Amino acid sequence: MQAFKPVFLRSAARPGDFPADIGREVAVAGRSNSGKSSAINAIVGVRKLARVSKTPGRTRMINFFELARQRRIVDLPGYGFARVPLAMREQWRRLIDAYFGGRDSLSGLIVTVDIRRGLAELDRTMLALAHGLDVPTALLLTKIDKLSRGAAASKLRQIDGETRENTVLVPFSAVSRAGVDEARSRLARWLDVA
Repeated sequence: MQAFKPVFLRSAARPGDFPADIGREVAVAGRSNSGKSSAINAIVGVRKLARVSKTPGRTRMINFFELARQRRIVDLPGYGFARVPLAMREQWRRLIDAYFGGRDSLSGLIVTVDIRRGLAELDRTMLALAHGLDVPTALLLTKIDKLSRGAAASKLRQIDGETRENTVLVPFSAVSRAGVDEARSRLARWLDVA
């Protein structure tokens, strides 16, 4: 993406570590191993910006990446199954609650959902949170390349029936690049980057 020059800004283990709440930022959330880090890398066009792992729970802090001056993409810890102690999961929950409870610069939310798995209760909770905050939301239906065309269309209809009208669904694959341009243009629009 030509408008973005992505760089790692900082990791936050507690709210005091968050960067100044100025400009605009788009958060990326999703269940552990839903393809969140791969999606971030594909969307911003940098292969190893966000750390990718097959092990659930690798993203343990909130990671802020600056894409342009005062324009950030934010990688939240994955929710759901992760091989970490219960105390760490509770710390993540408190950190994420603090993030959503106090960021005026939040201008969009991308939620990654493995299309093969469909929406889980925690995905619905995240979507309801975004709706309550009146934050524009896109649901990236990741790993679309793992399904046949017919199976993907069927899952897309099913998930569409489970979401609110104002939630944008984007069939997505970091491997085949399906949906990357759409997600990228939505990110640029929410960040107000030409």
